[in-house]
Amino acid sequence: MVELSKQEFTRLLQIRSALRRFIHWSEQQARDAGITPAQHQLLLAIRGHPEPIGPTVGDVARHLLLRHHSVVGLVDRASAAGLVERSPDLAKPGTVRLTLTEKGSRALDALASAHRDEIARFTHTLEALEPPESSESPPP
Repeated sequence: MVELSKQEFTRLLQIRSALRRFIHWSEQQARDAGITPAQHQLLLAIRGHPEPIGPTVGDVARHLLLRHHSVVGLVDRASAAGLVERSPDLAKPGTVRLTLTEKGSRALDALASAHRDEIARFTHTLEALEPPESSESPPP
């Protein structure tokens, strides 16, 4: 096991702190927009999914690192709030696809621009951190 230097531990702390600040900021932005942080992540997972007809609950569960039944509950609550819809996949009987409603799209759009700007600042912060000294040893 390679020992880390004090500078490397300091950099790890700075990165973790920056990540936690971003997550805290993002969660507050969602609350200020009238949705929960989990709903924000759900909306993003649906809108950002590469499948044009929308993701399945399983697809969303994989993106959010949640269990299938947890996403079902999240979708139930978001659906009741008018943010998402379930639609049958006509090509795959028994498969349900998720899409955003107009209300869900508006909520996500309201958050997207601020998040893009904050991610740019966050990236700049990470790039500005002092890189650790190289601890590579010369080849034998």
